[in-house]
Amino acid sequence: MKIFLDTAEIEEIRSAYETKLLAGVTTNPTLIRKSGRDPVEVIKEMSAEFTTLESISAEVVADTAEEMVEQAQAFKGLWNVTIKVPCTVEGLKACRKLAEEGFKVNVTLIFSVAQAILAENAGASFVSPFVGRWFDNSMDGIELIKKIRNVFTGDGRFTMCNILAASVREVYQVEECAGVGADICTMPPKVFWKMYNNVMTDKGLEQFQKDWENVNHV
Repeated sequence: MKIFLDTAEIEEIRSAYETKLLAGVTTNPTLIRKSGRDPVEVIKEMSAEFTTLESISAEVVADTAEEMVEQAQAFKGLWNVTIKVPCTVEGLKACRKLAEEGFKVNVTLIFSVAQAILAENAGASFVSPFVGRWFDNSMDGIELIKKIRNVFTGDGRFTMCNILAASVREVYQVEECAGVGADICTMPPKVFWKMYNNVMTDKGLEQFQKDWENVNHV
């Protein structure tokens, strides 16, 4: 399973990017608004600096498919920018048009298998089921990932559409998304860094250090 970072803060991305473990970045209007910068500027800066990332999402916000497609033209020619659209009638119309123009498209705000099927048929490169938000409403977000995986690969069927687990809040959710077949998991920086942590690792390092010091004092 590939790891994406869910943030619009360049410094946060830079720190994680240096680990060489990231495959992409997801953003949304809320995250970019927090950065206090122009959305197009931010995405173009990310695309130029983080050249090995395979996908940097840029969400378009409009009422009609035509407006969404028009907004996406600001990113034309940026090979690693993915256009993010909502799973609505207009959003999926835009998805189809953008896919035909050669854009990668991420259909977001997926909360059912039916929506994932529609997005795949519209030419999406990614579908983004919202795991954490589903749990917030007393529904099993991991089960949703599992059901979409079963549909996308069941009965020998093959799809180029990736399942991108989104709205992840805890490390255990990352683990479970991987376990049920998510292709990608996008997470806040704090969750990414928590993935390194384990009390047994800390204890092991402490013991190794003591043993090393004892050897050097012999």
